[in-house]
Amino acid sequence: MKLTIFGLILLILIGSCKTSKKTDEQITNSISNQVDSIAKYTDFNGVILIAKDSVVKYKKALGYSDIKNLTKLNVSDQFYIGSISKQITTVLVLREYEKGNINLSDQIHKYLPEIKQDWAKEVTIHHLLSHTHGIVEIDEPLEFEVGTKFHYSQIGFGILAQILEKIKNESFKNISTDLFTQYQLKNTYHPDNKKYLHLVNGYEEDETGELIIAAGNPVKYVAAGGFISNAEDLLKWNNLLYSGKLVKPRTLKLMETRYETRIHPIFDKIEYGYGLLFKDGEQQIQIGAFGYVPGFPTANYYYPQTDLNLIILENVGANLDDFKMTFKTHTELMNLIKKQTPNGGFREKL
Repeated sequence: MKLTIFGLILLILIGSCKTSKKTDEQITNSISNQVDSIAKYTDFNGVILIAKDSVVKYKKALGYSDIKNLTKLNVSDQFYIGSISKQITTVLVLREYEKGNINLSDQIHKYLPEIKQDWAKEVTIHHLLSHTHGIVEIDEPLEFEVGTKFHYSQIGFGILAQILEKIKNESFKNISTDLFTQYQLKNTYHPDNKKYLHLVNGYEEDETGELIIAAGNPVKYVAAGGFISNAEDLLKWNNLLYSGKLVKPRTLKLMETRYETRIHPIFDKIEYGYGLLFKDGEQQIQIGAFGYVPGFPTANYYYPQTDLNLIILENVGANLDDFKMTFKTHTELMNLIKKQTPNGGFREKL
């Protein structure tokens, strides 16, 4: 009798495992089919990667890296990642914070005494990271009193790069390259490091709607939006960042803390941490960043409740008078993946 009961329980457990595995496969296939459908009707040209932890569930290149010559994209191709770069710079700063080389309350003047503006003795590292500094140009007065408003800008991260250079007595190119080398991010580059071989062309619509190449380095401040990477490396980056391998968990919490709210051209209202964006109260549901530099609409998001990652690298900037249309593929895929969370009413596990 005992053997019979044990055997029955074993059969039930085996059957349950098979059913669960089949269901997971069905969910994965369903998501893949929906991604294909969304990418098709939005006429997406780029690379999409969806993974659970480090396990890739969907990876596809659609369209061309060189439209004129009809050179097809490859999933390993490299793109400018725009403001996704800010979380890389943030990590570089916070690693120095963890070593005691920087305090978030330190003023710019401590590191860059050559800046003679009075605000250099008021603006802190925190203000630079949270876009509450008010700096317009180095030689101009502040746009507003330090810490009283939020104004999304690139120059603050440019100044953070200069501070890192002073602390480490190295170029920002070398500082960032050392990080990429240490963590084997072999397809991620500072643009002045010319070793990248698979950077795709970026395209924008001209006034007639024709796609033209957006040539050259697209940003003034690399630390704010100029790094180059690919989908596989951004997945590695997410796995390193959110597992506490790049910065300590308590430091990661600083990145995930809401400091300011912005009226955003795509999300309408969005909360800002240090280099990471999220909707109010959704740090544990959907967190990451968008990026745009000429010809490159990008997105990199992590879903903590399901350990899912969504990475979208596109090399065509269309409908630039309406960024909601430019990023339509990105937002629809984000909504799709978000629905897999318990809050979205779907299974927690993929």
